Amino acid sequence: MTPPITLAGIKNCDSVKSAKRWLDDNKIDYNFLDLRSDQFVRHTLGQWLEIVDWTDLLNKRSATWRGLDDEDRVDLDEARAMTLMMRHPTLIKRPVLHLGTAIEIGFSAERYAKLLKP
Repeated sequence: MTPPITLAGIKNCDSVKSAKRWLDDNKIDYNFLDLRSDQFVRHTLGQWLEIVDWTDLLNKRSATWRGLDDEDRVDLDEARAMTLMMRHPTLIKRPVLHLGTAIEIGFSAERYAKLLKP
């Protein structure tokens, strides 16, 4: 039995919309997790960080990152980055495709096809 697929992101994000459209067009069942919802909890982020490095998940190109105070952006470690991502979900690169023991960050139709098509 294959693990459930979760696509996490923010509803109005263009790359999330593209990923959702690709999954729908290819008739792949998935659960959508809005990073701004109450369902997105520290436990979920902790699971992701067991699979990928926090530096791969933290979006330092976002407007949210640029808007942080300087003291929030220096001397980061995993715990501080996790706290920032929980406080500001738009700091998480998206979409995040969680496939049980694997995570794909960002959207690429070619990569999704490789990961999800038999």
